[in-house]
Amino acid sequence: MNKEQLNKVAHGKGFIAALDQSGGSTPKALKLYGIEESAYSGDAQMFDLVHAMRTRIVSSPAFDGNRVIGAILFEMTMDRQFDGMDAADYLWKRKQVVPFLKVDKGLAPAADGVQMMKPITGLVDLLGRAAAKGIFGTKMRSVIDEANAKGIDAVLDQQFEYGMQILAAGLMPILEPEVSIKAPDKQQAEAMMKAGFLSRLDKLPSDVQVMLKLTLPTVDAAFTELVKHPRVARVVALSGGYSRDDANVRLAANPGVIASFSRALTEGLTAQQTDEQFNSALDKAIEGIYRASIT
Repeated sequence: MNKEQLNKVAHGKGFIAALDQSGGSTPKALKLYGIEESAYSGDAQMFDLVHAMRTRIVSSPAFDGNRVIGAILFEMTMDRQFDGMDAADYLWKRKQVVPFLKVDKGLAPAADGVQMMKPITGLVDLLGRAAAKGIFGTKMRSVIDEANAKGIDAVLDQQFEYGMQILAAGLMPILEPEVSIKAPDKQQAEAMMKAGFLSRLDKLPSDVQVMLKLTLPTVDAAFTELVKHPRVARVVALSGGYSRDDANVRLAANPGVIASFSRALTEGLTAQQTDEQFNSALDKAIEGIYRASIT
């Protein structure tokens, strides 16, 4: 694991940009960007368009390691290039932004109040390719829809099981059990999840660290014990459907937690903007998220 990248991820001022929209979420991301489904035909064109959007973001003067400490990529993006360089190399060598990779294969059907991850087939090969490409860490997402002890335990067990495989491959895992902002008992679910995390983190070897990606909590500073836990390199927050302004306010009320926003980062960016308009809008978005992350 690259020590310079680890230091930046664990202690750097800034946030992680989530640029990992997958096949299922790409049409919505493009629509918000001002590109309707009628503008393209088939997955190949769709992925070319979203790659152009991501390229425009990462190549903007507003996007660099002074405020953005990391970026999460979709697998297809890892295998593509930004400005003639492999995506991960471009992020780190050109922008000083630490590259991460989304490794999950999507969500299984709901059961016991949660959606676990589908089996991550081919994970060993993917981790090998990622390491060879210069990827520092990974991200994988489950969803918790209600305060169901059996379901939450199953989600956390699965996250830790895959997390240990990822650590064994020399990469940093981001464990992401997202509590839905629509959960009727969100606060209770978050308390159960935190307790489950603490018991599992306490059992990890002393030389091991993981990262956590969590929904912004209902109770301010609810995750302070996780932020301070010696087995946790960093706690990052997803916007989870909150608007950027709302997410930033909530984030600022959680000291030690930094952003890992996707939709909230790209909110207000469109394909129709001139480069000047686009860069200005992106700079404003990055500055707002950065300020909330360092509060």
